[in-house]
Amino acid sequence: LSVDTLQFLLFLYIQQVSKVSLRRSLIGEEWPSPRTKSPSLSGKAASENKIWNDQDHRAFVQSHLLEMLELLLEPEQLSASSHSTHSSLVSYEAVCALSFLIEGTVNKSRTIHPLHELALWQSCPGQNGYSKVSRAFSFPKLESWLRSCLMTNPFGMTACLRSGKKLAWAQQVEGTTRRAKIACNTRVVPEVFPMVIMSQVYKQTLAKSSDTLVGAHVRIHRCNESFIYLLSPLRSVTIEKCRNSTFVLGPVQASVHVHSCDNIKVIVVCHRLSLSSTAGCTFYTLTPTQPLILSGNQAVSFAPFHTHYPMLEDHMAQVGLATLPNYWDRPMLVCKESSDTNVFRLLPPFDFYTFVIPFEMEGDTTETPGGLPHAYQKALSQREQNVQIWQKTVKEAGLTKDQRKQFQILVETKFYEWLVQTGNRQQLDSLVPPAVGSKQAAG
Repeated sequence: LSVDTLQFLLFLYIQQVSKVSLRRSLIGEEWPSPRTKSPSLSGKAASENKIWNDQDHRAFVQSHLLEMLELLLEPEQLSASSHSTHSSLVSYEAVCALSFLIEGTVNKSRTIHPLHELALWQSCPGQNGYSKVSRAFSFPKLESWLRSCLMTNPFGMTACLRSGKKLAWAQQVEGTTRRAKIACNTRVVPEVFPMVIMSQVYKQTLAKSSDTLVGAHVRIHRCNESFIYLLSPLRSVTIEKCRNSTFVLGPVQASVHVHSCDNIKVIVVCHRLSLSSTAGCTFYTLTPTQPLILSGNQAVSFAPFHTHYPMLEDHMAQVGLATLPNYWDRPMLVCKESSDTNVFRLLPPFDFYTFVIPFEMEGDTTETPGGLPHAYQKALSQREQNVQIWQKTVKEAGLTKDQRKQFQILVETKFYEWLVQTGNRQQLDSLVPPAVGSKQAAG
C-alpha cells in the first residue's frame, strides 16, 4: 500500500480548516483541535461548522494558496528562506496533487475535470504559465490563474441543503425549535456519487431502503434521541454531533467516520470505521480493517455485528464486503492517548443482545452474516435457556385462573416500567406508521 507524498502533505495541511484559530496552532495547541461540546437543541450556543461550510473551504484555500503551492515546490525552486521566487516553477506532478483538492469545468459545462487536465486545456496554458519544454508552470502565473478561477463547490454540502431535492423522510416535530432537514443533490450534481444530508432529526424513527441512498455519501448531523435505519448499500457515512441515537446502516463500501458524538450506537458492515471526539458510544461492526480510534474519545465499546435484514447479503455483495476477515475486536489507537488502553473496551458478553430490525423487505438473508463469536453466542444461548426454565417454572406452578391473571398483570407492569426506564418505549411507539398501511422501509 502506498500514498502520493504530495497529496498526503496537502491532506495534512488542510486539517487546519477545522481550527478556530490558525495562530493558536503555532503555539503548540492540541492538533487536531480539542473536543468541543455540542450545543443544545435551542441552538443558542451554535457556531459555524467549518467542516460543513463550503464557503469556509474556499476562503481557506484562497487565504493559504501561496503556502500550499510552496509546499509542493521542489527544493531547488525555493529561496534560501524556503519561499518561492518570481522564477520558481511548479511541476506537473505538483498540479496533479492539487487535483486532490480542486476540480472544475470549461465554459461552465456539466463535465467535471481534475485540475491537471484543466491546466493543459488549449485556452489555459497562456494564463497559467505552462511550458511544454520544462513540463512545469510559472509559480506567479499559476497562483494568479487559480485565484481568478476559484469558486465555491456548487455540489458541496451547503449547496446540497440550499438547492438539492428536499426529502420528506422525517416528520416535522411540533414544539422543537429546529426542524429536520434532509436533502439530496442527485438532480443537480454530475455523474458522481450522490450526497444525502440529514440534519436535526429529533425524537423520531426514520427508516429507508431507497434508490436515492444506493452508492450515496451520507452526512448525518445533529440528530438527537432518534433511531435511523438506512438499509441500502452506501458509499460512505459521516455521523457528527449526534446524541442518544441508534444508527443501523446498510453495508458501506468505503468508510464510516463518527465525530463529536455522545452515547450513540452504530450498527454497520463497513470497509473502514474511524472515530474521534466521541463519548460513551458503542459500535457493532463487521469490518475487514482495524477500527481507527483517533483523538479525544472516551468510554468506547466495540461489539460484533449482531443483526440482519433480508437484503443484507445482497447489499454486501454489491459493495464488495464479505464476512472474513473481520477485525471488529482489534481497534487501533492512532492518537496521543495510544498508551491508554482504557479509551475502549470490548463489550462483555453478559451485556450483549441481538438487535432485530423491525421492517418487512424482500430478500434471502435470515441470520447474522458470519455468525457470532463463541463467547457471545454462548451468552445468548444461556439467556434463551433461562427463559425456557422460567416458562417451564410458570407452567408447572399450578396457578389458578385468578392467580395467572394477577401474575400476567404484574409481569406486564414490570415490563412497561422497564420500557420507560430504558427508553425503549419511545422506540416502540415511533415504529407505528403515521398512516395506515404505510411502510417506511420500502420508500
